[in-house]
Amino acid sequence: MPDTVDTAAALLAAAAQQGPGDTLRIVLLVSIVGGALLAWFLLRGYRTDDSGDAGTGDSAAGGTDGGPGGNTDRDASA
Repeated sequence: MPDTVDTAAALLAAAAQQGPGDTLRIVLLVSIVGGALLAWFLLRGYRTDDSGDAGTGDSAAGGTDGGPGGNTDRDASA
């Protein structure tokens, strides 16, 4: 019977030392979440504001912001 106890103890000790399983899972999860946050942060600067706020500049006060000879800075990089 002592052979079974020794074998079971050896198997339990080997199972407890499987490697960096939990640490690797945490690192993988943190890097996925970090990559998603980094992508969101970088891509939010490239979005265009097409929400219809064109009337908030000088044109709201009666200027010619959007007219043919008005300020076209919004489309300058297009």
